[in-house]
Amino acid sequence: MMSVQEFKSMLKTEAGSVENYLSTCLHNRNIPQRLLASMEYSLLAGGKRLRPVLCLAVAAMCGASKEHVMPFASAIECIHSYSLVHDDLPAMDDDDLRRGKPSNHKAFDEATAILAGDGLLSEAFVLMSETAQHLPAASVLSALNTVAVAAGSGGMVGGQQLDMDFTGRDDVSLEELQTMHAMKTGALIRCSCESGAILGGATVEEQERIRTYGANIGAAFQIVDDILDETGTEEELGKPVGSDLEQGKNTYPSMLGIEKSRELAQKIVDDAVEQLAGFDGVEAQFLRKLAQYIVDRVS
Repeated sequence: MMSVQEFKSMLKTEAGSVENYLSTCLHNRNIPQRLLASMEYSLLAGGKRLRPVLCLAVAAMCGASKEHVMPFASAIECIHSYSLVHDDLPAMDDDDLRRGKPSNHKAFDEATAILAGDGLLSEAFVLMSETAQHLPAASVLSALNTVAVAAGSGGMVGGQQLDMDFTGRDDVSLEELQTMHAMKTGALIRCSCESGAILGGATVEEQERIRTYGANIGAAFQIVDDILDETGTEEELGKPVGSDLEQGKNTYPSMLGIEKSRELAQKIVDDAVEQLAGFDGVEAQFLRKLAQYIVDRVS
């Protein structure tokens, strides 16, 4: 059984490997210097690197080489970073801070921030397609399709639209909130796991269980983020505490209260861990610990 210390050490190592790859993955691509600076400003601004780490761990658990999957996993982080750049824009969430630094449009300008987001999204698909140099093309195509659907209008982008539609309303149901977050936050976390399973050669039944694992930890991650927005510090969040409530957003604590939100997150994580029954090895142990780590942030 992996200890908490061993888990944290492995998480740091895996995130560091992703960081190293991201530091050069946009080089030598004929990107204008100011645009590249804006793209890397957000891409290399830190963060948990949860999504690529999930993709790598699942792929390795299912039998793939992490080295061969790294471009694909890092592409998912490019998509995540693009979404944050656009979310912070005045027309969207209008946030001045991201990860403790000025938002991209504050550090550069709105037009450049929009183009930086566009560039990160486009380069992600370049990186994913390049994975076919080392992995079966059919698997890469299937995994790429999974990510594209999750990032698109029926996934993350649609979830952002629902978030804007729901902001300021007091008649949003818990089911509607769960649907919105399953799209806006959960879809990209879910597809990080599912695409890793596809690239690793998992069976259809294994892919489904891993997909459920990813959907569950994505839901728990959002609940915990909502709790931290009320109970965390600006240093932890990288943005002002209480910004969600100030903007009139519906959150799990505003509907359920903090304690019931914690209980729901733990239940969802427990269900996620059950999906990994039958998977062995250090990567499976890591993924089980990672699920619990998400909830432990507010313990």
